[in-house]
Amino acid sequence: MADLQMRRENSVGLQVEDLWAESKLDPTEKLNDCFESIPVSDFPATPQEIEIRSDASLAEAVRLLARNKILSAPVVNVDAPEDASWIDRYIGMVEFAGIAVWILQQVRDISGSFRWGPFLALEQSNSFLAMLLLLSKYKMKCVPIVDFGDGKIKNIITQSAVIHMLAECTGLHWFESWGAKKLPEIGLPVITSAGLIKVHEDEPVLQAFKLMSKKKIGGLPVVDGEGKKAIGNISLRDIQFLLTAPEIYLDYRSITTKNFLIAVKKHLEEHDTRSPMLSGMITCTRDQTVKELIQTLDMVKIQRLYVVDDSGNLEGVVTLRDIISKLVYEPPGYFGDFFDAMLPPRMTAAFED
Repeated sequence: MADLQMRRENSVGLQVEDLWAESKLDPTEKLNDCFESIPVSDFPATPQEIEIRSDASLAEAVRLLARNKILSAPVVNVDAPEDASWIDRYIGMVEFAGIAVWILQQVRDISGSFRWGPFLALEQSNSFLAMLLLLSKYKMKCVPIVDFGDGKIKNIITQSAVIHMLAECTGLHWFESWGAKKLPEIGLPVITSAGLIKVHEDEPVLQAFKLMSKKKIGGLPVVDGEGKKAIGNISLRDIQFLLTAPEIYLDYRSITTKNFLIAVKKHLEEHDTRSPMLSGMITCTRDQTVKELIQTLDMVKIQRLYVVDDSGNLEGVVTLRDIISKLVYEPPGYFGDFFDAMLPPRMTAAFED
């Protein structure tokens, strides 16, 4: 299975390589043109198809996401008939971002008392370019690929999966040409130290989750007393430990971010020695290349890298979405009325928000 997955990833890279060599366009237009020519159905399928029932409890949803090490999953309407269309079969996406809000509001049962994220899907004939734009400019964390014939999900493409695909393209001319650029050459980091949202080590961990929820971000650095150096990172996914680790849950109202990081590390050493959180604080510098960042993000399986200066002071952050956003751009009028056509009316407003 792993060999087949790698062959499909290499196949996508080779398709881009062939199109890149044939294209007579300006270098800034080439990648857009290449990705527009490849159907999203060519993207390697995810190894598991995880779905959450609409009558699931909050604890059940958290356990399912945590057990499968995924950030989100589609919600299946348990009342939908077997022959339902995809719009009626799926009522939204459940994400750790939403779970953070529920926990902060002390919601015990998500059934009937929560708001799903809007469910926007692509069909298999849509292009790579559309998928990449949804994951970057339109801030979707994952894009379901639906077979409109049987109304079922055939694949779910995440930001992490795109970064992994790019890492597998190492050695191909188009990737080496783009990946050799240093961060400032492509406008990274997008968020510099002045705009970086952070939390101090002595603040309650609930403050970190509140900030992420309020600012709609997936993670933030925990900084030392002076606020210049990062001692760790807390992401929305880490809120699972407030539910799955009893020793942490007991103190969840008062535990500081520093002690939360220590407690999580101890919990993982006992239960999950492969977790990225055991790798310590991983950073990068402005003079590193895009290729180096992609390889690090893919190898360690993390969502962001903090940029530091020679003294270790924070200078910004680079996320998976930031990198994808520098790979392609949206041509004028590209989506047209796509969102009106693809989103059920009841979800259009939520997506636009």
